[in-house]
Amino acid sequence: MARRGQRQQGGQQGGARTAPRSNRRRARDLDNEGIIPVLARAVREVEAGAQRGPVAPSQRTKFQVVALLVREERSRLKADTEVTESQRGEQLKRLDGIATILAKTAARDTSLLQLLAEDSEVSDSARALKRQMLAAAGAEPEVEEVAAAPEPGTVTTERRVVPQSVISRQLANPFLVPDFSAAPARPSGARRLATWELLGPLFRSFEYGGASSCMQLPEPTEVRVPEGLELMRHQAQVVAAAAAGHRSFLLADEPGLGKTAQALLAAQAADAYPLLVVVPNVVKTNWAREAELWTPQHKPTVIHGDGHTIDGFADIVIVNYEVLDRHVGWLGDFGFRGMVVDEAHFIKNKTSQRSRHALQLSERIRTRTARPLLMALTGTPLINDIEDFRAIWQFLGWIDDKKPLGALMEALEETGLTPADFGFYPAARTAVIEQGIVRRRKVDVAADIPARRVADLPVELDDEAGRSIREAERELARRLVHRYETALATRTSGATVEGIDHELVRRVATWEREDTTTTKSDENVFSMMRRIGQAKAGLAADYTAQLAHSVGKVVFFAKHVDVMDVAEETFAKRGLRYSSIRGDQTPKQREKNIDAFVNDPDVAVVVCSLSAAGVGLNLQVASNLVLAELSWTDAEQTQAIDRIHRIGQDQPVTAWRIIAAQTIDTRIAELIDDKAGLAARALDGSDEEIGSSADLQLEALVTLLTDALTEAGVGV
Repeated sequence: MARRGQRQQGGQQGGARTAPRSNRRRARDLDNEGIIPVLARAVREVEAGAQRGPVAPSQRTKFQVVALLVREERSRLKADTEVTESQRGEQLKRLDGIATILAKTAARDTSLLQLLAEDSEVSDSARALKRQMLAAAGAEPEVEEVAAAPEPGTVTTERRVVPQSVISRQLANPFLVPDFSAAPARPSGARRLATWELLGPLFRSFEYGGASSCMQLPEPTEVRVPEGLELMRHQAQVVAAAAAGHRSFLLADEPGLGKTAQALLAAQAADAYPLLVVVPNVVKTNWAREAELWTPQHKPTVIHGDGHTIDGFADIVIVNYEVLDRHVGWLGDFGFRGMVVDEAHFIKNKTSQRSRHALQLSERIRTRTARPLLMALTGTPLINDIEDFRAIWQFLGWIDDKKPLGALMEALEETGLTPADFGFYPAARTAVIEQGIVRRRKVDVAADIPARRVADLPVELDDEAGRSIREAERELARRLVHRYETALATRTSGATVEGIDHELVRRVATWEREDTTTTKSDENVFSMMRRIGQAKAGLAADYTAQLAHSVGKVVFFAKHVDVMDVAEETFAKRGLRYSSIRGDQTPKQREKNIDAFVNDPDVAVVVCSLSAAGVGLNLQVASNLVLAELSWTDAEQTQAIDRIHRIGQDQPVTAWRIIAAQTIDTRIAELIDDKAGLAARALDGSDEEIGSSADLQLEALVTLLTDALTEAGVGV
C-alpha cells in the first residue's frame, strides 16, 4: 500500500500551537488519499444498495473486496513501525468505521456473512476489483499465484489455457496414440444381473457390519527408497500390490499413515508416468516436496495460475482443484498413464465443477491408456452419507452413473446371487473391497503411534455476550416451537400423534434450515455458532497460552478469521511468539510460517485455519492441540487432530475441545461424536451404531426443537 496517504505531516518545532493554514489544508488532502477513502466510498455504495433491496451480485463482490482490504490494511498498520501511535490509532479508527458499516449491512442481509468466512472463495471478478481499488489508492497490487474458483451461484465462461512448455512437449512428440495393448476382451453372452438395479444395494452393503474394509494385500517386497527414508510394512504392501498389477485404489488409511509416499511409490512400481496429481491448494507444495524426497529420479512440476512456470517434460504434474478448470483441456490430451486425487472427498459432489473435471480426466485417461493407475486418497471417505462413495468409485472406473463396470460387474456375476438374496450384501461388499479399497487404522499398523484422546473443556460464557447468546438460542427455540404448533394446527390430513410428532419436528427443522439464507434479522444456527466461536475466542486463547507455558508447543485451530485475530492478540499480550497458517497466504508465506513453528524453539503456538491447515501439514512437533471452534463434520475435526497424531509422534496426543456450556455448542459436540460412528461402521467393521446421515445443522435444529417441546410438556 502507498503509505503517504495514511500519514500526517510532522508538526513544526516551536512556534504557535495552531498549525499554519497550508498545513491544515494538506492534512485534509491526505485524508482523501490512500486506500481508506476508496474503501469508505465503496462500502457506502454497498450499504445504499442493501437498503434498496436484495444485494446484487456486483455489490456482493464489492462487499467481500472491502472486507478483504480492511483486513489487510489493519494488519499493515499494526506492523508499520514508521507511524506514530496517534497516527496508527486514527487510521485504525477509520477502518473500524468501515467495518461497522460492513457489519450493519451484513445484519440487513445475513447471507453476506459467508463472504467473511476464512474459507470463503474469492472469484476472479473480486480479484480484478481488488486490483482496481488498490490502483485507485495509488498502491501496487501484489501478484497472486493462484486464482480461486468462481463464486458459488455465478455463471462463468471457462478460460482454458495451454502453457508454452506443454506445447513444446507436444511438438517434440506429436504422434501420441492411445495404448490398447492390454485392453480386456468384452464378455459375451447374457448377463444374469443385467436387469437389476445394483448401485443402491452396493452402497447399502457398506451400512452393515463386517470385516475391516481392506482388500487382500500381498506380502511386502523389498522397495528401494532414498537413503535416510524408511517405508513401513503397511506402506510397502500397497506398493507391492501395484507392482503385482493392481491398478485402482481407494486408499482410505487413517490420516497420518503416509498415503502420499504410498501413492508416489505405487506410481513408480507401476511405471505410471507421466502422472497427474490433483490436490487441494494448501498441500500442493508439500506434494512436490514429497515427490522429490521419495522418487527423486522423477521430476515433479507444479501448476500455478495459468501454468507459465511449469516444466512440460516433467514426470509428475501437480495441480490444485481451484485452477483445474483452465487446464483440463490440455491435461486430457497429455498422455497420462496414472492419476491421483488427494483428499478425494473433495469430489463427492458430482454437480461441482471440480468433481466434473476430475471425472472427465479420469475417463479420458482410461479411454486412452490400457490399465492406468488410478488412486483416490482420503482419510475421511465418508463425510455425511454412504453415497459419498459414488463419485470416488466412478473416478476409479468401478461404476458409471447407472451400473457397475468391468471387473466389478464380473465379480458380482461370479457370486451367483442377486439383491433379492440374503447373502448378496456381504458378497457385494467384498467384491467392491477387492477392487482396491485399502483401509488401515493407526492402532492396527502403527503401534509406535501413541493413542490420542479428545478432551472436552467446558467454558462458561458469563459475560454480556454469553447472556445474549443464550437469549438468542431461546428465541430460536421459541420460533421453532411456533412453527411446529402452527403446522400442527393447520394440518389437513387429520392424523394425530400422541406426544411429540418427530416426523413433523424434522420437517420444521428442515424449513428453518432452508430459511437461513433469507432470514434478515432473526438469529439462525449458523450465525449463532459463529457468535459462540467469537465469545469463546479469548477463553480458548487463554487456555492455549497456559498449555504452551506448561507443556511446550501447541497447535490452535479456529474456523473464522476474527477468532484467529483474537487468539493472536492474546498471545502477543502474553509475550508468546506464534506463527499463523491462513487461507489468504501465498505458498511461500505458508511454508515460512510452518518452518518457524516446527524449527524455532521460541515459537510456542501456531494459529491455524480449519479450512486452510486441516490437511496435508505435519505439525507433530506438538502433542497438544486446541479446537477453539467446532466444525460441522467429524471429518474436519479428525483432519485437524491428525496434523499432530502422525507417524513419528512419540508423545501422547490430546486435542482440547473448547465447549461453551449451556449453549447449543454442547449439542453440536455430541452430534459430531455420534457422527463418527458412520465411518467406523462402514469402513472398519465396527459394531457401533450408525447415526443419522443427515447434516449436523439439521440434527442440531431437531435436537433444539425436541428439547424445547419436552420442556413445554408436549412429550409427557
